[in-house]
Amino acid sequence: MRPDPRDLDQLRMMTKVSHLYHNRGMVQSEIARTLGLSQARVSRLLSAAEEANIIRTVVVPPPGLNSDLEQRLEQVFGLLEVHVVDSSGEDPEESAATLGRALANVFEVLPIENKVIGFTSWSRSMRNFVGALSRFPHAKAQSVVELLGGVGQPTLQHEATTATERLANLTDAQPVFLRVPGVVPSVEVKKVILDNDPHARVALEAMDNLDIALVGLGNCEIRSERVADGNFFSPEQFEQVRKAGAVGEINLRFIDENGEPVDTDLDELVVGVTLDQLKKANRRIGVSGGASKHAAALAAVRGGWINVLVTDEETAEYMLEQGPAK
Repeated sequence: MRPDPRDLDQLRMMTKVSHLYHNRGMVQSEIARTLGLSQARVSRLLSAAEEANIIRTVVVPPPGLNSDLEQRLEQVFGLLEVHVVDSSGEDPEESAATLGRALANVFEVLPIENKVIGFTSWSRSMRNFVGALSRFPHAKAQSVVELLGGVGQPTLQHEATTATERLANLTDAQPVFLRVPGVVPSVEVKKVILDNDPHARVALEAMDNLDIALVGLGNCEIRSERVADGNFFSPEQFEQVRKAGAVGEINLRFIDENGEPVDTDLDELVVGVTLDQLKKANRRIGVSGGASKHAAALAAVRGGWINVLVTDEETAEYMLEQGPAK
């Protein structure tokens, strides 16, 4: 019987903290700074690890965890934090749920007091993350800002709005919605929209001050029929950027295999966070799983666009085989 995913997520954090404390010789305050935790939280995780018999003479990861794989990725790519989940045998819906639960475990131990949190509400894994998240009873974030305008059918946009609202409620933050099309047909249309929507302008300006960014990674393809609509790129437009060298995109900002931005006219049609704005966030958290997104995840890490990664074993092994930027 496979372990409960929630238990595995907690054990993963206990193992990571234990490794840093006992194997790397880091003190609790240093671990807290490295992982973005409170020192009290680090102490509780170490105590829990002892009770779970993870700490013996060496750190012994429980079966089903991937601490060695995570540490290698952190070292090879200079990432702040990596969480690798086991999603073998799962279909895309199940995998998105597994990744979302893992992200919830990562997020719940972050200090969020007075932070500006950027959120990619249209991402399936991100919506699963919000569904798995618990309330922060003793912390109050400043705001939750949608990082991309609406994409896809009305039902998907409703789900996205609901996820943003729920995340804001759980973190006691002000939701900042971006309720305009995520992709527009022309620069002229984009100008008219922004000139006449002060709420959209507020959201775009808020992206200059992100502390934590929860970003969506894509593979330059239409994800499903739910997003094959007039507020998303067409198959022909995606083919255009692939020919220009794009292998992936971060909130519809295209990057090549080494993570370098791919400059095309399509960039001006996106209403959402720019790569320059994203890079200002101290913690840039990406979630990605499945073979179809291998190249996109690798490119995002190579370019330094994300510095915290939640992924599956297959993607993690692929990234290590390919290595840093060429």
